[in-house]
Amino acid sequence: MNEARAISRWLPWSWPISVRVPLVVALLMVAISVAVSDRVLSRLEEAQERDLQQLASAYLDGLSASLIPSVVREDAWEVFDTLDRSHDIYLSLNVQWAAVTDSQDHVIAASDPRRFPTFDAMPLEAAKLFDVTSEVTLDVAGATARMYRPLIYQDREIGKIFAQADIANLTQVRADVLKELILTNVFLTLFLTGVGYLAVRRMLRPISLLSSHLVRGGQGVVEPISAITVSRQSHEFKRLFIRYNTMTQAINEREVLAAQLAEEEKLASLGRMASSMAHEINNPLGGMFNALDSLKKYGVREDVRATSIRLLEQGLTGIRDLVRSTLTSYRADQRPRDLSVVDLDDLRLLVKPEARQRKLRLDWRNDIVESLHIPAIPVRDAVLNLLINACHSSPAEGSIGFWARADRQNFVVDISDQGGGLPPHVREYLERKGAGSAPLDRRSGLGLWIVKRLCDEMNGELAIVQSGGSGTTIRLTVGLKLLDMKHVA
Repeated sequence: MNEARAISRWLPWSWPISVRVPLVVALLMVAISVAVSDRVLSRLEEAQERDLQQLASAYLDGLSASLIPSVVREDAWEVFDTLDRSHDIYLSLNVQWAAVTDSQDHVIAASDPRRFPTFDAMPLEAAKLFDVTSEVTLDVAGATARMYRPLIYQDREIGKIFAQADIANLTQVRADVLKELILTNVFLTLFLTGVGYLAVRRMLRPISLLSSHLVRGGQGVVEPISAITVSRQSHEFKRLFIRYNTMTQAINEREVLAAQLAEEEKLASLGRMASSMAHEINNPLGGMFNALDSLKKYGVREDVRATSIRLLEQGLTGIRDLVRSTLTSYRADQRPRDLSVVDLDDLRLLVKPEARQRKLRLDWRNDIVESLHIPAIPVRDAVLNLLINACHSSPAEGSIGFWARADRQNFVVDISDQGGGLPPHVREYLERKGAGSAPLDRRSGLGLWIVKRLCDEMNGELAIVQSGGSGTTIRLTVGLKLLDMKHVA
């Protein structure tokens, strides 16, 4: 998988658009440059060949007109002199050599007598290089142009003109033009690619800004784009930024509303808990008042005093434990502390009034024997909310289950009830990672939302172990930062 992902990074369609667009511009420029360069070179070649044809024709016309009388007389000196003078006249043609033959292909005179001796036969290998069907034949590889013209006098061929010109200057011009085209095209391609890259980066700057805001929003910080930044954008991006700011405002208002609802739910839960606790405190108070009455009437008796004092101690101890548990759960943590066994046992005291009011049985099992290195208050709040929800979900005279344990890596607690099960959307909400940033809905209440938010803050996990007509079991798992095996029962 990692190897395939590494390979995909090098594929063009996975590159950023700020790279792909300039790359497309560069490819288009290369294609256009090749087409334009080919067309320019073709037109240059046509123009050079046309000019060379015209110059060669003028050269052959002048030679043939001057040479016919001399060839008829077979005057070698006059032919040589004519060739010599034509060389000076047509310097631009850059003739390398010229030879004139008679009707028998014997050389009358040549500009290069050593290569073509007078009255010798025209060398066959030289004659084969000329195309007798065309006056001018180009040899680009050899950088030469070969010229041929038959000499006609009174409808009779009396001789031939053979000449070869150097066209290296023409091929050099083509090479220079090709070099200039390549350099110009490379410069334009690089320049336009750079301009395209900068232009795309500039055009994508608003999208990058919006993307950074969305990333921060995903991390929990939903910030609007400043009005100054919005005013500087083009019409399309300005509308997009305005809509984003509207969405941001709606999200922030929803967060504020969710926080207010959570606080109201917490106060309502506290009120219900206080009402239940009032009944719990009232019971030992009645016994304590009876003990005081007994002391007043029969305080002189030793057995009455001992019994009354024992009843007073039991009542005060019960009230103290209940008040301590309540204070531990509903006051803010000044300093994070580890979860202790007492923290979990206190939850039993806090949920007992709610369970007694609904005639529920508590099946309590705490396998934690020593403190665990996890935050105590968030764990207590989450477990307490799950216990209260379980009390509300279970029918009268049912049972509530609690089982806490730990292994080398995790603290795990199961809360079970005998209700009708969770709706599918609630189950999906609890098990989906990071879903606690917003409440489910007003009908679902905020207890589960509080549990989900606390679980996400602790990087914990919620799992529905069982959900159906026989009841629901919710498992809360929190990773331990430091755990010794002696902490586990």
